[in-house]
Amino acid sequence: MSDFLTTRQLQEILHVDRTTIYRMADRGRIPAVKVGSQWRFPRRSIEGWLKTQSAVGATVPDVPVQNGDELCKLLPLECVQRIQDAFADMLGVMLVVTDLNGQPITEPSNPCSLFALAERLPAAQSRCRQEWATLANQPSLQPMFGRSHLGLLHTHGLIRVGSELKAMLVVSGIAPPAWPPSPTELARMAESLNVTERELDGAMHKVFVLTNDQKQQVLGYVQRIADIIAHIMNERSVLFTKLHNIAELTRM
Repeated sequence: MSDFLTTRQLQEILHVDRTTIYRMADRGRIPAVKVGSQWRFPRRSIEGWLKTQSAVGATVPDVPVQNGDELCKLLPLECVQRIQDAFADMLGVMLVVTDLNGQPITEPSNPCSLFALAERLPAAQSRCRQEWATLANQPSLQPMFGRSHLGLLHTHGLIRVGSELKAMLVVSGIAPPAWPPSPTELARMAESLNVTERELDGAMHKVFVLTNDQKQQVLGYVQRIADIIAHIMNERSVLFTKLHNIAELTRM
């Protein structure tokens, strides 16, 4: 009987309940034979069946990807970066995917000059990450704009894997209605960022100025883009789990 798996063994591999396995066996959806009144599952046939559910030639990881520490493994960075770049160009804004602590996972797409300037300043960069972390803790039914410490508008969409919140998509670099800031406000910002007013003023004029309709379009797209990224991550999570199950099966 070593060539066969029991229902309990198959439950541990597939992470489903006994009833589901019986239903699949009854309907011929999984390789199975009945020995008396009990189902048994040919080990080699099950292994072949699992392989057909997974990508051929993919690398089997040692453990399934399930927790926040494995976020980068869930994101095919080159693929997501291209998607992000395309939407940033289409909407005329800056996009970046971050973890829930505000740390970037992707490279910022279409960054404005003011953001690029802030990224070169340690204090401003740290402040930006803190603001992004705060955004992650502000779920809302509908995306809406807020103001960053640079005075620009930003918003975000949440990225979930299963029912667990894993990351977010940040949209930024958008000028508010009253832009650029007054000379007094410019001087205050220059002092807080520790840059010259001239350098700051040059960056102020290279942000994204959108019409009201364009801003509404951005708000309409941000969660949709986040959902696309979430779909990719969910598919990879399922794939990694299946590949892990195959690896476990071959060790038995």
